[in-house]
Amino acid sequence: MPTCLPLVRRRCNACASERFRASGKFRVNAHHKLIDAWLLALCTTCGETAKLTVLERMKVRSIRPELLDRLHGNDPGLTAELLQDPVVRRRNHVALDWTGAWRLDTGGPEHLDREVIDVSVRFTARIPVRPVRLIAEGCGLSRAEVERLITEGKVVSAVRLSGRLSGDFTFMLKR
Repeated sequence: MPTCLPLVRRRCNACASERFRASGKFRVNAHHKLIDAWLLALCTTCGETAKLTVLERMKVRSIRPELLDRLHGNDPGLTAELLQDPVVRRRNHVALDWTGAWRLDTGGPEHLDREVIDVSVRFTARIPVRPVRLIAEGCGLSRAEVERLITEGKVVSAVRLSGRLSGDFTFMLKR
């Protein structure tokens, strides 16, 4: 589950840093019957402001009133939703850095002494995580140990455990 907003990976024009922190503030600008909206992000090094386009030259009547209220109210939930929206990320040519922005809830260590553990992993947000790292943290093992267990067939899953996942999956650990 997320613990804070991820950093936005984008090059800063002022200092060449590549990390921005979403400020949670929006700028909304109207041009007669058209509206623009941006999510403001601050460079983690120099504090320079970058605008991430949310709406561009949209007719005001085509936008849901709830969305406009959330933009004008600087809704923090909307900030989180928009950062995870692939359309917004693609439009602004940005990626997210989830390092240190999530935590793993395992429900306690009582399951670790069993011979076979059947695990279902659920994501409360679409956070791309390496399953090997998740299994290692959740079971108190090293990543090398988890990779060895995968090659030996003692960790099995219907999904590929190498690479990154951001959707729910299950696996079985045999000791």
